[in-house]
Amino acid sequence: MQKTPTSDRPDPLDPTMLLDDPYAAYEGLREAGPVHRITGPDGQPAWLVTRYADVRSGLADPRLALDKRNSSNGYRGFSLPPALDANLLNMDPPDHTRVRRLVVKAFTPGRVEKLRAPVAKVAQDLLDAVEAKGTADLIADFAGPLPIIVICDLLGVPETDRHDFRSWTDALITPDPSRPEAMKEAIGAMLRFFTGLIATKRAEPGDDLLSDLIAVRDEPDDESGAGGVAGDRLSEDELTSLAFLILFAGYENTVHLIGNAVLGLLDHPDVLAELRADPGLMPGAVEEFARYDGPAPLAIRRFPVEDVEIGGVRIPAGESVLLSLASANRDPERFPEPATLDPHRDIFGHLALGHGIHYCLGAPLARMETQTALNAVIQRFPGLRLTVPRAELRWRRSIRARGLISLPVAW
Repeated sequence: MQKTPTSDRPDPLDPTMLLDDPYAAYEGLREAGPVHRITGPDGQPAWLVTRYADVRSGLADPRLALDKRNSSNGYRGFSLPPALDANLLNMDPPDHTRVRRLVVKAFTPGRVEKLRAPVAKVAQDLLDAVEAKGTADLIADFAGPLPIIVICDLLGVPETDRHDFRSWTDALITPDPSRPEAMKEAIGAMLRFFTGLIATKRAEPGDDLLSDLIAVRDEPDDESGAGGVAGDRLSEDELTSLAFLILFAGYENTVHLIGNAVLGLLDHPDVLAELRADPGLMPGAVEEFARYDGPAPLAIRRFPVEDVEIGGVRIPAGESVLLSLASANRDPERFPEPATLDPHRDIFGHLALGHGIHYCLGAPLARMETQTALNAVIQRFPGLRLTVPRAELRWRRSIRARGLISLPVAW
């Protein structure tokens, strides 16, 4: 660290600050220096990168690997079994290139746009279910169920098998210290679920993404090109891990993006009124919501494959590097008056959904779902308001995810 924070405000290196007041912590860290050696709330040491230019450069730097085997201290993350851990968030080229190529066509803007009408119907159905009550928890009743329904439809998960994915993701992202066994139980439940679902789809394929991925996995190699291309297939672990990642990330990021955006609108009634009057402004506004208060404060942990220099700081090979998307998106050198929510801002280049080869695969779907969800809520409920004081809202205590536990509202 290049300078010490002044004594009249909290120390941004205090790991609890990243949980309790993250944007103030990141502001202090940016001012103090571009890179900091920290111990996170999980007790793991890491180098935290805070400024926009360095974060953007780091996201595209091939020397910063995602594969945990490059960790010099044996970092294991969630300690997932191989059948769930062989996913894109732990892969570098060439495996990352191969696996991403097999699934990216499912998330092109054109294919996602065809889902807009079905997503709008899901949104309206969820709002129908709560409208007469006059109150709702917009996380439990709307922002949570919406992406689960959409992703389950995309993967072909039968309605009778749509388990409580939120409890599983909560156990991973915000583990309960009083129940250390909960994470292990959730991992076991997810593994059994996806293994069983793949077996069912393999026996009875459907018109869905998971059946398509199974076909890619099972198609025999054919050097003539009539069948599968040798070396361009999924292993069984990669297939299971990819299904897990699509569901896990498709839920986790979207529920928080929707919830945080609704709160942003309630905090800024002028912006809310403008978007209600002109729904055509919503696509640009969603980009600003993602920058202003995005769902992922940090990019996936990286491990240098050689000694690297970031922001004038030398980081040894194998040590953990955390690239702060939240801090970069509030860097005044890139976004003037970053603490202001401005739907007309020139938002090009925000990093809420990543950058480089690991840019969020499901970004087009998350954008469309959020646009659709916000338009549905603000048009349906013109009197939308919080039913608890703003200061009483509870956030998930995690440096990995930025999201509300609940959002009590009335109209």
